[in-house]
Amino acid sequence: MPLSRLVTLIVGLIVILGLTLWLIDSLTRLYWQLSYSPLLGNLLLLLLIILIGGLVGGFIYYVFILQSGEQQRRSPRRVTAAQIPAAKSDAASSTLNAVRQQVAQIQDEVTRQALLSRTREIETNLARGEIQVIVFGTGSAGKSSLVNAIMGRMVGRVDAPMGTTQVGETYCLRLKGLERKILITDTPGILEAGVAGTEREQLARALATEADLLLFVVDNDLRRSEYEPLKGLAEIGKRSLLVLNKTDLYTEEDKETILAKLRQRVGDFIAFNDVVAIAANPQPAQLETGEIFQPEPDIIPLLRRMASVLRAEGEDLVADNILLQSLRLGEEARKLIDAQRRRQADKIVERFQWIGAGVVSVTPLPVVDLLATAAVNAQMVVEIGRVYGCELNMERGRELALSLGKTIAGLGIVKGAIELFSTALQLHVATFIIGRAIQGVTAAYLTRIAGKSFIEYFRHDQDWGDGGMTEVVQQQFQINRKDEFIKVFVKEAIAKVVKPLTDTLEEREGEQRQSK
Repeated sequence: MPLSRLVTLIVGLIVILGLTLWLIDSLTRLYWQLSYSPLLGNLLLLLLIILIGGLVGGFIYYVFILQSGEQQRRSPRRVTAAQIPAAKSDAASSTLNAVRQQVAQIQDEVTRQALLSRTREIETNLARGEIQVIVFGTGSAGKSSLVNAIMGRMVGRVDAPMGTTQVGETYCLRLKGLERKILITDTPGILEAGVAGTEREQLARALATEADLLLFVVDNDLRRSEYEPLKGLAEIGKRSLLVLNKTDLYTEEDKETILAKLRQRVGDFIAFNDVVAIAANPQPAQLETGEIFQPEPDIIPLLRRMASVLRAEGEDLVADNILLQSLRLGEEARKLIDAQRRRQADKIVERFQWIGAGVVSVTPLPVVDLLATAAVNAQMVVEIGRVYGCELNMERGRELALSLGKTIAGLGIVKGAIELFSTALQLHVATFIIGRAIQGVTAAYLTRIAGKSFIEYFRHDQDWGDGGMTEVVQQQFQINRKDEFIKVFVKEAIAKVVKPLTDTLEEREGEQRQSK
C-alpha cells in the first residue's frame, strides 16, 4: 500500500473513533433522558449504529475505491510486453512479404537466392525468438574472458593473443525469470592489423548489426576508433551496454574517473546505468605466504544490468531487432533493384544517343530543331519509364521531352555543348565534315543529358525533387562534362558518328564522280 494512502487511513480511523466516542456519549445521555419512552430510545440506538456504520463504510469507499479509480484514470495504460512485440512481429512479417516481392524482380539468380535465404533466416529467428547477445570490441579488451565469466565455465582461451577468435562463437544460457534462451556470441576483435584482421572486423561488425543486445567491451577510455562504431551501431537502433573491463588494474579513484569519462562521451546514446565496470579475469596476486591467489571474476554489476534489461525489454529487443533486420534487407533489395534498373536505363540512353546522332549528322537541322528532335526523344522517355514500372503513352512522352528540351535550351547547355565539341573535334575530323560531325556528336551528348535526367526523374517516383527539373539537368551536365568522360565520349563518337559519316560522304562523292 502506498505511504500516502496508509497515512490517510490511520488519520481517518482516529477521526472516526473520536467522532464515534462523542456520538456515543451524546446519544447515551439523550437516551436516558428519553427513558420514559423505550420505543424512542431503541430508535435512537439504531440511528447511532447506522451513522457509525455509514461513516466507516464511506471512509473505506473513499480510500480504497475512489482513490484507486482516480489513480487508474490519471496513470497512462501500460501496454504489456506481449502486446508490443506482437505488433512489431506483424510489421516484420509484412516487411518480409514486401521484401520477397522485391527480390522476385532481381534478375541475377545468385543474388536473388542469397536474399531469399536471408529472408528465411529472419523468419526462423522470428519464430524461434532467442535473444542474441553480441560481445563486441577490440581483441585486447577481454571479450573472451567476459564470455567465460558469464558462462561460468571455460568456453574459450583466456589471455589469448589478438586474433584468437576467428569466427563468431556462440554459447547458450538460461536466465531465471526469462522464458527465452539467451545466445551469447564472442566476435572477432576489431582494429586488428593486416588483411585477415580487416576481414575478421567485417565479420564482427556484421554480427553486431544482428544483435538484440550488444555488450561493447573496452579496457580504458574510448578511442575514436572505438567510439565511431559504437555510435554507428546505436544510430541503427542497437541496444548497447558499455562494459569497462580489467578494472582490477586500476585504483578505485582511477576507475571512477574512467567511468565518468565514458558516461560523458556516450551520454547522447547510452544511458548512465548502461555503463558498467567489471573485472572478467582479475590478475593473480601473490600472498605474504608466497601462495598465488586467483580472485574470482567481478561481473556482478554487468549480470544485474543484463538481467534487468532483458527481463524488462527482452521481448521488445527481439521484436525491434527482427523488424530492423527486415527493413535493412528491404533496403538492400531496393538498392539492388535500383542498380539493375539503372543499368537497363543506361543502355536505353546509350542506344538513343547514337540513333539521334546518326539522324542529325546525315540531315543537319537548326539548333532549336536539333534540341527538339534529337536531344530529347519521346520514345526514349517512354522506354525509360517502362523500366521503372511507369507506362507512358507517346503523347505524355512528347510533353516531358519538350518540357525538358526547353529547360536545356534555357540553361544554355546547347551552346555550351557545341563549343565543347567544336574544340574537341578540331584535331580529329576533316574540315569538309566538321559542321555535321559537331551537330551529330552534340545531339548524342544532349540526348545523353536528357536521358540521364529522366532516369533521376523516374528513380524518384516521377518527381524532380526540391530543385525541380532545372537542378537535375544542371547536375547531369556537370557530371557529363568532366575531361575524363569527354575524352572517352569523343573517341566513341568518332567511331560511331564521324567515321560512318565520312564513309557515307566519300561514297556519295565517288558516285558523283562516276556519274560524270
